[in-house]
Amino acid sequence: MPVERTVVERAMRAKEASRVLAEASAEKRGEALVRAADLLAKRQSKVMRANAVDLEGAQRKGLSSAMVDRLTITDKRLAEMAQGLREVAEQPDPIGRVIDEWTRPNGLRISKVRVPLGVVGIIYESRPNVTVDAAGLCLKSGNAALLRGGSEAINSNLALAAVMQEACEDAGLPTSCVEMIPVTDREAVYVMARLDRYLSLIVPRGGEELIRAVAEVATVPVIKHHRGLCHVYIDATCDVPMAVKLVHNAKCQRPGVCNAVETLLVHRANAEALKAVLADLLAAGVEVRGDETVQAASNQVKPATEKDWDTEYLDLILSVRVVDSLDEALGHIAQYSSGLSEAIITDNEANTERFLREVDSACVYANASTRFTDGGQFGLGAEIGISTDKFHARGPMGAGELTSYKYVLRGEGHVRE
Repeated sequence: MPVERTVVERAMRAKEASRVLAEASAEKRGEALVRAADLLAKRQSKVMRANAVDLEGAQRKGLSSAMVDRLTITDKRLAEMAQGLREVAEQPDPIGRVIDEWTRPNGLRISKVRVPLGVVGIIYESRPNVTVDAAGLCLKSGNAALLRGGSEAINSNLALAAVMQEACEDAGLPTSCVEMIPVTDREAVYVMARLDRYLSLIVPRGGEELIRAVAEVATVPVIKHHRGLCHVYIDATCDVPMAVKLVHNAKCQRPGVCNAVETLLVHRANAEALKAVLADLLAAGVEVRGDETVQAASNQVKPATEKDWDTEYLDLILSVRVVDSLDEALGHIAQYSSGLSEAIITDNEANTERFLREVDSACVYANASTRFTDGGQFGLGAEIGISTDKFHARGPMGAGELTSYKYVLRGEGHVRE
């Protein structure tokens, strides 16, 4: 009961704060964001000390290097959090925007207007930057945020949430506009998922196991990001040096994130690109698992199994398959993709347009790295998640995706006959 009581109390406070926040001016919400960006620098030492405690715990638990990377707050990453808040603050206010309006033949005027959702619950693992990104986007969109981070980042999350609450108070908003659940018991997740009386939406961010567990028990609407099994397809003809650069970036720049490539498909006619890309990846320390043709191209390639085509490694591991046609590549992507991001590398304009049209993923690229699937890179300032769903929101979710709408009708004594 103590866990349930803690979660419900914070959800209630967030619900109360959401009513105040929904009526707050764009200027006041923007002031809170700018103030939070300033405070991140002023409270940097406190945040770093909290993160150091979490990193020490991660080492004791033997967490993977990818997990430790996600958990780590550096000076650069803290500055990026602050910059993201400033960018969100400068964006047009989504609240009150008229989506459409029309007048009926009887003179009744109807407007479709953007409004906040209310309270948005965010359940996430590892990355403490989500605390700032999610809270900032919720403030911008007039929503209160109820945050529940993973146990491995509890100290970092509490420190960052305190910064966001201080910023709200400085701007004249309730501190409960940002509520952090301070308990790490998994029960808190399941309690949150059933609080449809207080929460309007839940966005789970983390491993596939967590997301499925939340979706299975939730009575609150859930926007899901199951996993990031991303593909890059190298066509029969392309700029080979560009292909090497793009695949390297998509796999090696930060392998532990959802928009890193996990499977590379190469057209059989492009042996030059296959050889060059393999040489680059192997030199970079990537473990390559390939089909028979890929294995024949290098004795350093390990055999790929059926499981590899369906695995999100989140590590310096890449599965590689040679295909006979664009049709075969599209078929492979349709079978195994998680629907997040896919890219084609080609100099064939017709193949480019077909790939972009037929691949059913949230983000599709031509001659660019999948690593751009990110709210900041899209100019959203930050993101609350990357949705692989198709309803309400898809792809990187900024402030605009955290709104609904209502119909506003204006009459002059109109009655229905």
